[in-house]
Amino acid sequence: MTNIILLGPPGAGKGTQARKLVDERNMVQLSTGDMLREAMASGTEMGQKVAGVMSRGELVTDEIVIGLIEEKMASASGNGFIFDGFPRTLPQADALGALLAKTGQALDAVIEMRVDDEALVKRITGRFTCGNCGEVYHDETKPTKVAGTCDVCGSHDMKRRADDNEDSLKTRLMEYYKKTSPLIGYYYHAGALSTVDGLAEIDEVAGQIDTILDAASK
Repeated sequence: MTNIILLGPPGAGKGTQARKLVDERNMVQLSTGDMLREAMASGTEMGQKVAGVMSRGELVTDEIVIGLIEEKMASASGNGFIFDGFPRTLPQADALGALLAKTGQALDAVIEMRVDDEALVKRITGRFTCGNCGEVYHDETKPTKVAGTCDVCGSHDMKRRADDNEDSLKTRLMEYYKKTSPLIGYYYHAGALSTVDGLAEIDEVAGQIDTILDAASK
């Protein structure tokens, strides 16, 4: 069982690489955004708590997010977990470490997907997603084979995020570097950090990640 964190700014390709790991290594992706949406729709006690917090326009506390992760880890089965979008801050990193210790697990690798900001802006402003299956495309580097039609599921429901524009992205990057980049030093000091070139071709990035995970599992 291998547990990893994918670190990187918006658009670095974390979601794409996580999906490959799910498909090829039978790992379980723990995306905090997905878990919050699932919780609200579930009607469980935790879900009602999340819905109440979000309906009031408040931020979901670290305690709630850790609770959701713990629930998911207890119910999901696979060859390890991919933490996507969590931790974002140093207190969250401490909380995740405590949760793993509590459940008798360890963190095997933290993979930083390093990118160049200018190239990242170009990448993100050109991307769009299938609203049906979630497949990600790009105007230049990965267009659909048939304009307006998803290669995977055939849907015509193509979406662009409202914040996938240059001004919004710069704001999101600033937020990332301010809050999340300290994690790079945190995990480097712990001896868990590895770095890959997030702007390389998808399969090349996947190969770099495979090398890191194969070494971690020995």
